[in-house]
Amino acid sequence: MGFEERVAELHNNKDTTQEAWTICLHSYSDLSCVSPVVFLYLLKECYAYGTLTATTKFHALQQRVQQVLHNTPQPGPAVFIAQCLYVLPLFGSYSEGLSHLIISGLRRFLKSGTFEEDIREARNVAAQLFLDIVAGFVNHDERIVIKVLEVFDIKLTNIEKVMCSSAVKNDSVLDAAKKFVEGYIQQLMDSRSYATAVALIKQFSIQTAGHPFLLEMLKTKQFKAAETYAMHKGTDMLCLLVQEYVNMNMLKSAYDVIKKNNLRQEFPDIYHKCKESSLKKLAEKGCWDIAEVKTNSDRQLIEYLVYLAMEAGYSEKVDELCDRYSLEGFVKAKEAEISPLSCRYLNINELAIEGIIWVDEVNGLRNATCYLEGCKVVGIDCEWKPNYEKGSKPNKVSILQVASDKRAFIFDLIKLATDVPDVLDNCFTRILHSSRILKLGYNFQCDVNQLKQSYGELKCFKHYEMLLDIQNMFKEPRGGLSGLAKKVLGAGLNKTRRNSNWEQRPLSQHQLEYAALDAAVLVHIFSKGSNSQSGTTSLEDQAKNEWKSYIVAHMDDTTKKVYKVKKKKKNTAPEADDLSKTKLKM
Repeated sequence: MGFEERVAELHNNKDTTQEAWTICLHSYSDLSCVSPVVFLYLLKECYAYGTLTATTKFHALQQRVQQVLHNTPQPGPAVFIAQCLYVLPLFGSYSEGLSHLIISGLRRFLKSGTFEEDIREARNVAAQLFLDIVAGFVNHDERIVIKVLEVFDIKLTNIEKVMCSSAVKNDSVLDAAKKFVEGYIQQLMDSRSYATAVALIKQFSIQTAGHPFLLEMLKTKQFKAAETYAMHKGTDMLCLLVQEYVNMNMLKSAYDVIKKNNLRQEFPDIYHKCKESSLKKLAEKGCWDIAEVKTNSDRQLIEYLVYLAMEAGYSEKVDELCDRYSLEGFVKAKEAEISPLSCRYLNINELAIEGIIWVDEVNGLRNATCYLEGCKVVGIDCEWKPNYEKGSKPNKVSILQVASDKRAFIFDLIKLATDVPDVLDNCFTRILHSSRILKLGYNFQCDVNQLKQSYGELKCFKHYEMLLDIQNMFKEPRGGLSGLAKKVLGAGLNKTRRNSNWEQRPLSQHQLEYAALDAAVLVHIFSKGSNSQSGTTSLEDQAKNEWKSYIVAHMDDTTKKVYKVKKKKKNTAPEADDLSKTKLKM
């Protein structure tokens, strides 16, 4: 009985699985007598009946193929894989996946040594395979065609040799080979398979197409293929691509092409325009330090960054940049041109806050705790210095802000946790663990996680009572806390100092006001939002409102358990002081 028939018989007999597996291992350990059909059949069986995920199976079998190619396949490893590619279309739906698999395995195998004679013979087989695919005799996906050309490094001379051996008689076989390839490329272009067409143009160094081809790719939004083609054709085509991107208002794409291909001298204005656009986006996100690094100390870009800081009302950043880069004359020239935009944003004074209290010692901590324990509702937020180093841990939470409707306390957590950790733990336990104080936050889970990571030794940050994320009170919240403030209070928040250095001491007055406002605005948004739902006007009556269903009555961060206030059928609720007695559900 032949080897192929024996494998088929074993597969049909479920009681001989172990014997089949033994033969499979044997066939992988010695390929000298194994045909491509049997090899592919066993490979397909391993993939089809494996229990792991598709990706895991692919990588495992890819490594297996790379290993077994060392086991004397005949007539040689590369020729063996080329022959397998001829057979694979017979395997139907497995054809494409197994083709990618054995090609990637061969690519890795070829990196392990030199196999010149085998590769030369394999190129001829692969070149014939390419001709048969184009002629429709063998069915392979376009992506497989490209991989075959790349891994076997097929050139026009290989096509010429195969065509000559196939008794194609012309005055110039090389010219015939070139025309054959150009005709196939034209077919691909006509069918808008531009990525494949570009790959063939590169592989065979075809000097066809030109500007119309590039414009057609851009028109059909095949930008990656257009960039690959332009890079292959050289500087003139790249310049045309950049200009077309600018005309299409795709400045980021134009900038990437300029930077990648060193075309700054050809497009100085566009380069700076793109850089300025990038700086503006970073400034809008509050990433001023990153924006400064991106300028590479270019004076024109530094001046533009100062302009953005002045426009945003970020005066300390203006002073910092001007001192560092000696831009005094620039500032005086620009001051008259720029109108402050602070009037567009909510100001701390508009909330009638009586005071912003900085707390960094034990007496202030105790006084603040006594005051906050008498409040029904407080807003909570925290800040930490941003860390722009990829893969590194975030910095410790630097300050924690807790505000009522009248006062805002800013706690220096770094100093208090160092000087009086036990007192700090006790005081914040009385606030955060209290079921009598409703604590408001915005996307508070992020702050909860950061506090626990920063001060895991403190018990106060591992347990919370009576939390309400106010974004849950409003439908379709957009634009973060600033957007919510604008929707409810009529003015947004200036977030330019969000990513400033919160570890510097003392904090600037602008930083203090920013931090206080982030906590105090939560109380005012809550008050106005809850009043609009029920028509009530006092904080004592707010427990009767619809928003109570969003309260997280208990959260233990060590067990990740969250309990919510159970919503009753009637539209009534106990007073705020009695909310802790409400029945809970997980």
